[in-house]
Amino acid sequence: MAKNDKTPGVYIEKKNTFPGPVIAVETAIPVFIGYTEKAERKGKSLVYIPTRITSLAVFEEYFGKGFNAQFTVENSTTPGEETFKIFDKDQVVKINPKHVALLYNAIRLFYHNGGSTCYILTVDTYGNKPDGFEIKINDFTDKDGQSVFAVLEKEEEPTLVVLPDVISLGKPAYDLYKLVLSHCFKMQNRFGIFDVYNKTGNLIEEDSKEFRDCIGTENLNCGAAYYPYLKTSVIQSGEVDYRNLAPTIKLDSLLPEKNVKEIVERFEALKPEELTPAAKINYHKSLIAASPTYAIILDKIRSELNLLPPSAAIAGIFTLVDTTRGVWKSPANVALSMVNETAIAVSSEEQQLLNVDVIAGKSINVIRPFPEMGTLVWGARTLDGNSQDWKYINVRRTLIMIEQSLKLATRSYVFEANDGNTWITISSMINNFLYNLWRQGALAGESPEQAYKLQIGLGSTMTPNDILGGIMRFTVMLAIARPAEFILLTFQQQQQA
Repeated sequence: MAKNDKTPGVYIEKKNTFPGPVIAVETAIPVFIGYTEKAERKGKSLVYIPTRITSLAVFEEYFGKGFNAQFTVENSTTPGEETFKIFDKDQVVKINPKHVALLYNAIRLFYHNGGSTCYILTVDTYGNKPDGFEIKINDFTDKDGQSVFAVLEKEEEPTLVVLPDVISLGKPAYDLYKLVLSHCFKMQNRFGIFDVYNKTGNLIEEDSKEFRDCIGTENLNCGAAYYPYLKTSVIQSGEVDYRNLAPTIKLDSLLPEKNVKEIVERFEALKPEELTPAAKINYHKSLIAASPTYAIILDKIRSELNLLPPSAAIAGIFTLVDTTRGVWKSPANVALSMVNETAIAVSSEEQQLLNVDVIAGKSINVIRPFPEMGTLVWGARTLDGNSQDWKYINVRRTLIMIEQSLKLATRSYVFEANDGNTWITISSMINNFLYNLWRQGALAGESPEQAYKLQIGLGSTMTPNDILGGIMRFTVMLAIARPAEFILLTFQQQQQA
C-alpha cells in the first residue's frame, strides 16, 4: 500500500524481484604470529594487535626486518654435517641460539609464492635486544595476561594461522599447535598450517613419530602439516658479511690466507668516525678478494639462514591457488618459488609412511623435488587423513567458505517472519550461490541436482515446536569435488580382432 493513500493521486511502489546475493568470503588471508624487529605505526605499539598488511614494503614499514644473526665457526663433531676445511680441520658454522628469528624471511617467502593480504600478530620485538632473545611459548599463550588466540577471536577476516618462529623450539612447538587446532575449531572459519621439525638430523621416521605423538587427537581436520624444511634463496649474498660472525672471532687468526692480517689490522685501526658504511663495505670486499675461506664461510652462513620451515611458502601457495583456481582446487602439484631444494630428499617409498598413517590418520604432506619440474607440494591431506569426510584440505576449506558465506548472507533474515515467504527467499538466494559454485567446478555432479540439495519447511526440517521456539532450520547437502590423489592406469594386451 502507498505510504500516503489519503490524498487522491497516482503513487509508485517499487518491489525487489530478486533475493539478496550470497557473497563468497575470502579464503586465504593468513595471520602470521611471531617476533619482529619492531611493531609500531604512527607512534603506537602494534604488539599483540593483529595488523593487516598488503605487501612486504608495508611489513618493513611497520615491523622492520630480520635479526642480524651471528655465527661461530667450530670443529665438526656430528657425523653427516656439511663441513668445510680450515687448516685441514673439518669446520661448521653454528648460529647463536638466541639469534633465531624466522618471521621476516618467512614473510618474504610467502610473497615470493603468491602471497597477498595477510595479518601480522607480533608477540614481542627484538630490535631492542641486540644481544638476542628467547622464543617462549608463554609469549603466545600468557603474556601479561594475554593470549594470541583470545586476541584473534575478535578478528573475523583471517582464515589461516601460521607460526613460523615457534618450530625453532622443536618438540615444545607442538603443544602450541594443539592450541591452534582448538582455536580453529572454535572459530569455524580458519585453518592451521604447521611445520614438522627436522633440523636435528633425525631420520624421517623419527621426525614424523615425534610430531604424531605430540599433536594430539582433537580437531585434526582443522589443520595440515608439511615436511621437510626448504633450502631457499630468499637471502641473497649481499645480505651476509663479516658482521654475521660472532665478535669473539678474530678473522686474522681464523682465515689462513696471507693478506688477511694486513686487511684486518687496517680496518681495526680506523677511528670511530671513520667507520662509515662505505668503509665497512670496502672491508668486506677486501676480505672476499683476499680470502676464499672467508667467502666459503659466508656461503655456509647464508645457506643456514636460507633453511626455512615450509609453512609460510604453503600459505602463499594457498593464496595463489585460491586466487587463480578457487579454494576447491587442491593446493598441491604446485611448484614453489625461491626454493632450490628440500632439506631432505623424501622418496616415494618414504612418503608412504608420511601420507598415510594407518593408526591415527595423522597425515603429513611432503614437499619433493622432481627433475625438470622444480620443488612441488606433493600432498593434500589434513591431519585427519583417515576421515572420509575431512581427508582433503580443499574439501575442508571449501566447506568453511560455504558455511561462512551462507552464515553472513542469512544474518539479515534474523527476526524475519518464520514462514513460507522467508523460506522461499532464502532458498532462492542459497540456490543461486550453490549453482554458481557448481558451474565453477567446486561441486561434483553432472547436474545441479547431483551436486547439492537444499531442504527447508514444516515437516521437512522443522517441527511446529521449532517455529514456536523461533527456530528456522535449513539442511544443505553438498557433493564437494575431491582431488584425484591416485591415478591408476591399467594396460592389457588384446588379440587382434
